[in-house]
Amino acid sequence: MPDKFNMQSPPFDRLDEAQQKTLRASLDVAYFRGRDTILRNGAESKHLHILIKGVVEEQSSDGKEIFAHYANDDLFDVRSIFEGTARHNYVALEDTLSYLLPKEIFLDLYEQNGQFAAYFDNNLSKRQALIEAAQQQQNLAEFILTKVDSDIYHPPRVLQHDQPLDEVTQFLKTNAIDSALIELSPDDARLQAAPNELPYGIITRTNMLHAVMLDRLPLDTQVGDVATFPVMHVDEGDFLFNAMINMTRNRMKRLMVCDGNQPVGMLDMTQILSAFSTHSHVLTLSIARATSVEELAIASNRQRQLVDSLLCNGIRTRFIMELISAVNEQIIEKAFELIVPPALHDHCCLIVLGSEGRGEQILKTDQDNALIIRDGLEWDQCATVMNELTHTLQQLGYPLCPGNVMVNNPKWVKTQTEWKRTLKQWSKAVNAEQVMNLAIMADAHAVAGNEDLLTPVSEHLHKIMFNNMLTLQDFSRPALQFSLPLTLFGNVKSDKQGLDLKSGGIFPVVHGIRTLALEYGIEEKNTFERIEALRRKKILEPETADNLNEALKLFFKLRLGQQLSNQHSHNRIDIKQLDRSERDLLRHSLHVVKKFKQFLGYHYQIRD
Repeated sequence: MPDKFNMQSPPFDRLDEAQQKTLRASLDVAYFRGRDTILRNGAESKHLHILIKGVVEEQSSDGKEIFAHYANDDLFDVRSIFEGTARHNYVALEDTLSYLLPKEIFLDLYEQNGQFAAYFDNNLSKRQALIEAAQQQQNLAEFILTKVDSDIYHPPRVLQHDQPLDEVTQFLKTNAIDSALIELSPDDARLQAAPNELPYGIITRTNMLHAVMLDRLPLDTQVGDVATFPVMHVDEGDFLFNAMINMTRNRMKRLMVCDGNQPVGMLDMTQILSAFSTHSHVLTLSIARATSVEELAIASNRQRQLVDSLLCNGIRTRFIMELISAVNEQIIEKAFELIVPPALHDHCCLIVLGSEGRGEQILKTDQDNALIIRDGLEWDQCATVMNELTHTLQQLGYPLCPGNVMVNNPKWVKTQTEWKRTLKQWSKAVNAEQVMNLAIMADAHAVAGNEDLLTPVSEHLHKIMFNNMLTLQDFSRPALQFSLPLTLFGNVKSDKQGLDLKSGGIFPVVHGIRTLALEYGIEEKNTFERIEALRRKKILEPETADNLNEALKLFFKLRLGQQLSNQHSHNRIDIKQLDRSERDLLRHSLHVVKKFKQFLGYHYQIRD
């Protein structure tokens, strides 16, 4: 069998004829059964392994952490040959055949042939560079996971509700601040209407300027009457990044920091921007200030640049998703406000579906949206306005949906009652189209208009699907219909167009988790949040939840990286552009998807 050894693949193609002959004469072949430990942590490595068939997993000594998978033509463990002993365990996941190249022969070839040695030196150097890059990423991750504490926020200035405006103005000027918290009166009508809100308002110089100059209020007006209520807040100890997303989503410059029910500080956007140089706030200000579609398009076109900047600076893909989701919502909401007559804003609700609804869209993809209209509203021009809105979103860089799931399609524009009736009909799942329609509505998220109109529709959908195993069985089938891009021997495979990460990895996880979320009455829309909720309910084992989280994050990261570097927006990736460590991680992640699909098939008793 050693005569069949492939000398044309690197690094063996760098050996001369005599060296190749020596290598071939030295090779032996070993067979390992599934679950055999080939090389154990701390043991001396006497051979370099070159796999012929099967799959080998590189694990930590306790088996709790997986570092890589190896399949045919992969080799291991070069590091242990140089260091003397192995750092990890190498376990055969199935019956495995491997060429064994004796350590002494490998080291002789390494010393004799500089090009052969350079392959391993460069590989080790590259691995070290990857480790250093990972360390930098970890440092950035730690940076972005900075907690909100007293080193970041400044102490709150709390004034009483009955202080007059002129006195408060003097206080702000004397202390060189532009805002203060106001402790509201217990009998304030706003507190009576919102008893769950904290009893504080906020006053700014702008508030008081408008009160005196525009509303003509006397200078002795009590400041509590002018203060803005409620005050958005963040808990002490929460992530600073979450505070930034909160500000971005709600278009505000400052947050109250609370310890329980007590304000302990104020956090300004300038303080956050000093820590995060993403310019996201500048972008959201441009969106907010846009008065025309053309101005909005200019701001919208800067979104890809922001994503590129965040990714290049080592910001994790999950965080980029959250931030860009907030920016996307603002763009779509602004388009809605520019197109839909203001008098109708309270009578309809624009919802986004699919990846945008789940908050998992990074680069702009096809429009997936729908409209909910208040029962009883007569709106003759609705079709015309929705056509214009669809066209406007297209101008802003959101392509038309090939499946026509858009508000310019009357099928996706209904009253609340009509939507409930339609969801009930779709739940009978008589065809695949209805199943997918139901799936994308399960991810619906309100972005503009009267967002309360979505609540009863979503509650109706959850009521229909909760523990409805007959419907859920059909609902879950799409997660199993796409074959995994793995060869018979466990390697990653792709065609000339590349590997479709969406159908092969992302969709089975997203739809499978969505199905479980509906079965168990989980209301979260984001897949990562659904996974965490399923873990808390003990539906998913902690290890399974962790593996699905990591696999999904990798799929999103690899897809985003190639979309940016290759300037496209599709779901296919070129395997050749991945380094060995990325291929190992991808292979492992696809095996995670494989196991999850097996779990779904068993759980919903699907045998086809």
